[in-house]
Amino acid sequence: MRQTGDVILTVRRALGLTQDDLCEQLGVTQATLSRYEHNEREPDEAMLEKLGAALGVSVPFLKHPFKLQGAIAADAHMRRQKTVKASDWKRLEAQLNMLRMRSAFLLARVSIDAENQVPSFDPIDTAPEQAARMVRAQWRMPIGPVRNLTRWLEAAGILVMQQDFGTQRIDGACQWAAANPVVLINEGLPTDRRRWTLAHELGHLVLHSQYVDEDMEKQADAFAGEFLMPEHLIKSPLRNQSIPRLLELKVEWGVSMQALFMRAVALKLATREDQTQFFKMMNARGWKRQEPGADRLPDEQPALVASIGDRLREAGLSDDKIGQLTGARGHEGARPFVHPRTRLQAV
Repeated sequence: MRQTGDVILTVRRALGLTQDDLCEQLGVTQATLSRYEHNEREPDEAMLEKLGAALGVSVPFLKHPFKLQGAIAADAHMRRQKTVKASDWKRLEAQLNMLRMRSAFLLARVSIDAENQVPSFDPIDTAPEQAARMVRAQWRMPIGPVRNLTRWLEAAGILVMQQDFGTQRIDGACQWAAANPVVLINEGLPTDRRRWTLAHELGHLVLHSQYVDEDMEKQADAFAGEFLMPEHLIKSPLRNQSIPRLLELKVEWGVSMQALFMRAVALKLATREDQTQFFKMMNARGWKRQEPGADRLPDEQPALVASIGDRLREAGLSDDKIGQLTGARGHEGARPFVHPRTRLQAV
């Protein structure tokens, strides 16, 4: 099955190019490009070279038989606010699909030996809370708060990447790249929101990689709540929902006061009326978007993706070569798989 057109479409969208923009660079009509993108016409070798140069990818990347879970230009599981602009989330979705293609292209040549696996459960047969408990058990996680959630996801072969989304209305998104999931997180979020988003996206990967449900967002939140705050451990401490107590629990469990209060509601320790009053108070104090106490949480930074590039560098590969392994042209394509080299300055 030809899919070159899907690759062209995804890369173009990830770069923020319109069809007119690309047509001008290629010297072709919009109708011709449209036939390429819809797999109605296969570009010849000369045109593939032009496309690769215009899009910053190699010809082998354009022709690669990607075996991705879902379509190449698949809709992403994305944690976003209802008021976010369609152009913003479509742009992030294309960038996520581009990253998972680059990851799949690289991982076809470099393998990851993951300590754990990401299981899959049918949300009809398995409640999100039960799935969360089973994942914790399968990963042999210690009882209590999850320390360094990012490392636990990476130990399961999940490629966690952070970037500036250019908006605070999108928290994160996820999709699969071959056998490895990719989770893209908004680096501008405070630690508590990033941790919740990671658990939320993990819920999507566990519950919705093969199964689609109309309540997917609620299910992912229910999974995240139990995964980060198991009922049998959090229920007793949450009986006290005063601000000082919530701040203490935030530091202990690494989640926001809002997540803690919503967990109390889910466990029937607080009513919907209590919830309304709580969020009114949070708004009045200006804490709805930026809560106090986030600076007391240990920062979590992804390491797996960059470590792949580090190993390739140690094996003697240049950044240009690493970029080629991701399907890109030049050393800029090595990112985010390698950190930029730092230059020492004489003082």
